[in-house]
Amino acid sequence: MSRVLILIAILGVLHAGTAAAIDWKHQSFAVKRQVASMVVDCMRKRMSRDRQISYNEAAKQCREEVGKQFEGSPSGPLVADTKP
Repeated sequence: MSRVLILIAILGVLHAGTAAAIDWKHQSFAVKRQVASMVVDCMRKRMSRDRQISYNEAAKQCREEVGKQFEGSPSGPLVADTKP
């Protein structure tokens, strides 16, 4: 039961805090879901490695880290090259 509450809390923080890191208005739902899962994975790893870090610190650091990964990426859809 406590894991469910932790997951709900993580998702709530992600929902509230990730808008500052990335411009969400022009992103598709799939991209939003991918970013949220990346932040959750980052937080899980960071908090398991360092037991002294607070939840809020881990959330902030992970949002910044994931935001930096998406800053330089193109926002358009990926298209496969069909040339032989």
